[in-house]
Amino acid sequence: MPQGEIIEIEGEVIEALPNALFKIRLKSGQEILGHLSGKMRINYIKVVAGDWVKLEMTPYDLTKGRIVKRLNHNESKSLGQKNMQ
Repeated sequence: MPQGEIIEIEGEVIEALPNALFKIRLKSGQEILGHLSGKMRINYIKVVAGDWVKLEMTPYDLTKGRIVKRLNHNESKSLGQKNMQ
C-alpha cells in the first residue's frame, strides 16, 4: 500500500484486550480496535487505559488501526483539552 493512503489519527485507549489489542476512542467519538505495531512490541513500550496514542489506519477498513506511537504526557494533556472544548 502506498504511504499516501495511510490515515494518521489520535485517540485515547479506553480498554486493554488480550493479545496486544486495545479499544480506542477517537476524537470524533468513534470506538475502534487497535493493535500494537512491531516496533512498539520490540522496544517493550507499554500502553495502558487512559493513554493517548497515534494510530495508522487504512481507508479500506476504518474500524481497525495500528498503534504506532504512545503520546507523551504534554501531548496528551493538550489533546484532552482540545477534546473538552
